[in-house]
Amino acid sequence: MSVETVLQRATPSRRAALPGQLLGILSDGAAVGLLALSLWLITRSGAQPPILHLTFAIVGVRALAIGRAAFRYVERLSSHDAALHQLAQLRASTFTALVPRVPGAIESSRRGEVLATFVDDVDQLQDHPLRVRQPLIVSITVTVLTIAIIAIASPVAAAILTAVLLVALIVGATLSKRIAGRSDRELADARSALTDALLDRFGSASVLAAFGALDTQRARIEAAEARLARVQLTRTRAAGLTGALVALGAGVASVAILLAIAPGAGTSFSVPVFAAIVVVPAAVFDVFAQVFAALTARRTVETSARRVAKLTEGELPREIPVDDPAIDATAIPAAVAGEPLVEVSDLSIAHPGGRAVISGLSFALRPAELLVITGDSGSGKSTLALALSRFLDYDGSYRLGGVEAREFSGAAVRGFVGLCEQQPHLFNTDLRQNLKFAKEDATDEELLAVLERVGLGEWVRERGGLDALVGERGALVSGGQMQRISLARVILADFPVVILDEPTAGVDQLVADRLLRDLLGAIPADRAVILITHTAVPEGVPISARIAL
Repeated sequence: MSVETVLQRATPSRRAALPGQLLGILSDGAAVGLLALSLWLITRSGAQPPILHLTFAIVGVRALAIGRAAFRYVERLSSHDAALHQLAQLRASTFTALVPRVPGAIESSRRGEVLATFVDDVDQLQDHPLRVRQPLIVSITVTVLTIAIIAIASPVAAAILTAVLLVALIVGATLSKRIAGRSDRELADARSALTDALLDRFGSASVLAAFGALDTQRARIEAAEARLARVQLTRTRAAGLTGALVALGAGVASVAILLAIAPGAGTSFSVPVFAAIVVVPAAVFDVFAQVFAALTARRTVETSARRVAKLTEGELPREIPVDDPAIDATAIPAAVAGEPLVEVSDLSIAHPGGRAVISGLSFALRPAELLVITGDSGSGKSTLALALSRFLDYDGSYRLGGVEAREFSGAAVRGFVGLCEQQPHLFNTDLRQNLKFAKEDATDEELLAVLERVGLGEWVRERGGLDALVGERGALVSGGQMQRISLARVILADFPVVILDEPTAGVDQLVADRLLRDLLGAIPADRAVILITHTAVPEGVPISARIAL
């Protein structure tokens, strides 16, 4: 995906954006008209004409004053509603594009860089419709209309105003690019560096404390903050210089117009019209200042769009599966009675850019059977789990319900094959919400029943029920409890095939056997189970087949 395509996806449709643009034109047009009409009214009133001659101007000033604020308020509601609605769609599409890249396509990117791209850079893209596209359309439209109206009364004044505006635009854009151009490009990198440092600090606090590295990490955070502040300060200086240029341009235009058309005041046009023409540049430059801000914002937005495109739309390695749009996304059919639910033949799997970790693997698994996969660390056990979940592609044959897995979308496969990871992720919320990710409409009774099934019933009651918090990444639960919660999700989601990837990793050996028995016993009897482990399976567990990698 190119940068322009990312920006296009961040831009609301014309139908959604048009009301905000029209309201913005009306608001800025009212601001220009208010200043011009106010000065006309003041100047005309000095001649003490009959009050009826001023009634139209008096009513017009009130209308424009009210209209400027009213139009601006409604414009903000309309334009932000359209931009935020589009931002929600952009977040969803970005997340969808990231999912297949997680197992191997973005390992070269730091965690902070990925998080900053998904959060900060995607959020930054809302500035494209709000601070780039709409301000340019509104300010240029109002400026051109104002110059056209002035030209009716005084072509010379219109020519002077146009010339000063063009000079200010060229000088302002050049200065802004020189001063802030580099900092605009560095802003996203500075943000991601700070995010990465903070993630390391809070995610590895215990390790840093154990090795006395907290001060070093604190210094890294301070350096990242200083860099970000320096970049933002440079951008602020550029904005200040641009503002000064706008004020100078307004003054130069007004003085030049005053000197050029003063001889014609009272003859070619009335004195009140003369006064209005002279003061209009101040309002026009105030509106035209949006152009400078939009150009600065565009550089930042383009940098963020470039980072999003690089992370989400770069060419995928051949080892990462890509869904064919023509693939049927319907659910995978259940296997015919007596036939294998999962059938693998001559399977080969490799990580992106590497050699095959697994080759020539074959097995068949029916409902109610348990397949145990063993092997040393690095033998490819977790790689197999990723391939069976369609996060990695494969060579050979992998059939589900008698149909090749490639015939289904990745989401359909992951709705059929449930994976309990070696380190399952728990969100920093309560137990109820962590379980409802698997089944959104589950009742509290269902959740308590499945927790009882995985051996957490008494623990949940002691913790105060489903409102108990689990902490950041499950910090308030043990490794065994984390595995039980993960299995509870799998049971709620009702996967026909369940993969347990090293469920006793990090668990004390004294309780590992009991944990494994409890986990296997909690899985419904008609499920096909693949147990990946590097330790011995407790005696008495019925094993249908065993494969050593």
